[in-house]
Amino acid sequence: MIDLHCHSVFSDGTNTPEELVALAEQGGLTALALTDHDTTDGLERFMAAGAQSSVETLAGIELSAEFGEKTLHILGYGFDPANAALQAALSWVRDGRTERNFQILEKLNALGYNLTYEDVRKHSADDLIGRPHFAAALIEQGHFKHKNKVFQQLLGKNCAAYADRRRLTPEQCLELIRSAGGVPVIAHPGQMKLTRNKLRRLVKKLKEQGLGGLEVWHSSHPEYQIQAFEGICEEFDLIATGGSDFHGKLTPDLSLGIGFGNLVVPDEVLVNLLP
Repeated sequence: MIDLHCHSVFSDGTNTPEELVALAEQGGLTALALTDHDTTDGLERFMAAGAQSSVETLAGIELSAEFGEKTLHILGYGFDPANAALQAALSWVRDGRTERNFQILEKLNALGYNLTYEDVRKHSADDLIGRPHFAAALIEQGHFKHKNKVFQQLLGKNCAAYADRRRLTPEQCLELIRSAGGVPVIAHPGQMKLTRNKLRRLVKKLKEQGLGGLEVWHSSHPEYQIQAFEGICEEFDLIATGGSDFHGKLTPDLSLGIGFGNLVVPDEVLVNLLP
């Protein structure tokens, strides 16, 4: 059993890289990829922990790209985290995220939520602070009980405390991952809510620009979507990947490796992904 999609405290998860490896080992996983949002800062610790365990660890990332009114998430696997072009792009994204965070804080304060930046920062192990950390701070103060409610009422797109941020283009994401020696993969395509034909057109376009795979197995994908995405992978000669998208305590009903209880990512996925 493997899991190629999880997040640590270095982005919007609640577990350290070491805790994720330990959880994977306890759960009987043979391989795990850390795919934090727009940062590689947790990878050194993650890979070091993997070297001391029975779990094979894989360097990963999840980049956010502009896609019309939506956001396209692109996973990267097996790249060099020290690649200069990749790190320059991540710094640009990080600077924009900081600007956006202060806009969100200002809006929340204006709405009567008495939050400080330190209230939010303590829920992140790094400078990379995002909306889930605001949600965690609001939950801690007793305003909400679940992250989903915070996003539905305050932090989701077009909600009262939402603020947009810098994003790369899909083409930039693909080029950054490939130039760093990695494989770019479209994350959780089912969440994009595209028709099959629209997804096929997107995949065809990105395949021509270097797309390497599609996340077929994901905690949110029902069986009919899994079958459809497998067909798209076969049609466009893409690697089928999968993972739970584990975030820790913020999604307590979702577990590493098994998602909501019925996720099974085939072991051969890793063989196909690695050179």
